[in-house]
Amino acid sequence: MRRRRLAPAAVALAASLLAAPAARALPQVVLVQNSGWMEPFYTDPKSPFKPLVAALAGSVAQPGDALVLAAFNQSRPDAPSPRALLSEQVDPGTGARVRAALAQLDTAQKPGGTALADTDLGEAVDAAVNRVLQGRPGLVWLVTNNRNSPNNDPRTFERNREFYALIHRGPAIARALAFPLRMPVQGAHYRANGLMVYVFAVGAQGAHALDRLLAEGRVQRVITEPPARLKPLDRDTVRLVPRKVEDAPGVAFSMDANGVLRADVSPEALEPFATVRWSLENTIYPYTIASASIGARSVLDGDNHRIVLENGDVERLAPGKTAPLASRMQLPVARLPGKWSLDALRAAGSAYVLPGRIELHLERQKLELSQAFRARMAALFPGDPLPDIFTPPAEVQASTAQLPIEVRVHYGTGPLVAALGAALALLAAAGGAALAYARPRRVDLTVEDEPRTMRARAGSVQPVYDKAGNQVARLKTTLFGHELIDLREGARVRLGR
Repeated sequence: MRRRRLAPAAVALAASLLAAPAARALPQVVLVQNSGWMEPFYTDPKSPFKPLVAALAGSVAQPGDALVLAAFNQSRPDAPSPRALLSEQVDPGTGARVRAALAQLDTAQKPGGTALADTDLGEAVDAAVNRVLQGRPGLVWLVTNNRNSPNNDPRTFERNREFYALIHRGPAIARALAFPLRMPVQGAHYRANGLMVYVFAVGAQGAHALDRLLAEGRVQRVITEPPARLKPLDRDTVRLVPRKVEDAPGVAFSMDANGVLRADVSPEALEPFATVRWSLENTIYPYTIASASIGARSVLDGDNHRIVLENGDVERLAPGKTAPLASRMQLPVARLPGKWSLDALRAAGSAYVLPGRIELHLERQKLELSQAFRARMAALFPGDPLPDIFTPPAEVQASTAQLPIEVRVHYGTGPLVAALGAALALLAAAGGAALAYARPRRVDLTVEDEPRTMRARAGSVQPVYDKAGNQVARLKTTLFGHELIDLREGARVRLGR
């Protein structure tokens, strides 16, 4: 990829970001295009362009985040690009400073003349990833009219392919999304129908941060359009939604609010297999799964089991649409605790949970950009070949998807109550035995025809004396009675009267 060496100011941009060690979250870089093709976005008095950028930066960057706001076009001698507008750790006053920086921003001119600056999208993203973030995790936002024209080169297709390669094949970018927005504006020289907001997650931590932003709805507060996925295209392309369970009494499937599949199993369920009917949903907007072969397996309690699919072929599954899928799935009934087991007693009144997952693998996967999305892009960016960036790379011919699953067994309280009753009975018996053991008991003896009475506790051994004071025997007392031991020869001693 042909890339001009960045001017020192771009390096200073990186230093300004990395000089904020107190940031608690990943840094975010917002790149705003200000080349000549952006003229109507800046000059139309009704343009919502700058308010949109300010609102987006204010929503995605939270207090404590490191934020860099920069303008970009194409780097020239004495006119470096990107150019920092703001670099700071976000605090309550950052929003006002972002708006003030954007208010001063206008379209850029080439040095030494009045010609408006050209655009190099790849240069801007490369600078943000490798010079600003220096390959460290972070998020890069790119706000552009989608025209990529370095040196006003008419070979825009080639330039777009370079941008395409940077995103799809660059190892630093772990996830990439695009938000095509309708924004009709009219300037003195040009008019435009739409604006594109890209976000590139650098590194695995960047991808997790982007997922968190989307889950929290911080992007959707500003941009209500669904994101179009650029990368990755080899995982999480489909999801399963259970519809019906057959041939398995006592087993029911459902989906919780977090997307975890729950298999509720009765303790009396004995059938080791179940026929489960699903809805297979395409989650890879804006792509249609033209064709694919699906394989599936379940992983539960360390055991892998193949899921037999009634029909493992998918064809023409449009984004957001579903197709029926039937499967024969093995249930872990042999692995589940019996109702008298310690695990079952612990889970009485709630559920014993066995975590696992269902794995889907799509082979010979062929993706196509949906016709509805093509039409939308053509309306927003007429005559612009950049939507080719959405063409799936040829090497992406397979994908994986995982569905977390929890097998939940609901044990009643009957066994627990019975176990508690038995335990209480044992305790009562033990208490009675202890009381009997500790309480002195009366013992009747006859020594040399003289009746006597002694008191003895269980476990004790006491001497027995005759009238002359000589020991003639010993009295041994247990829980079960009394016994005379060590009788002296000729002694006249007996129990009772």
